[in-house]
Amino acid sequence: MDNISVTLLSPVTVDEVTIDSLTFREAEVGDLIEAADCKNEIERMAVMMASVTGVSLPVIKKLKARDLKNIMSKVGNLLGNDTKTGSTGTA
Repeated sequence: MDNISVTLLSPVTVDEVTIDSLTFREAEVGDLIEAADCKNEIERMAVMMASVTGVSLPVIKKLKARDLKNIMSKVGNLLGNDTKTGSTGTA
């Protein structure tokens, strides 16, 4: 599956660096393992997003909710999301 780039509706600035788009690759089992010990689904998704984009978790945490919704509609399947339930493929 090809990588997908998503332009942010609200760019994020962390450490004086502004990010206006994120490029997502398909999640691998290692990404799922990295996110497995998270406390809840939203934290798990944030860790997964940081892992598959290569940006730091603080960048992902600064995303606006509308950007998260936009991202998930475009790349949820790359993150292992079940498009019918909206949940990740993790147990």
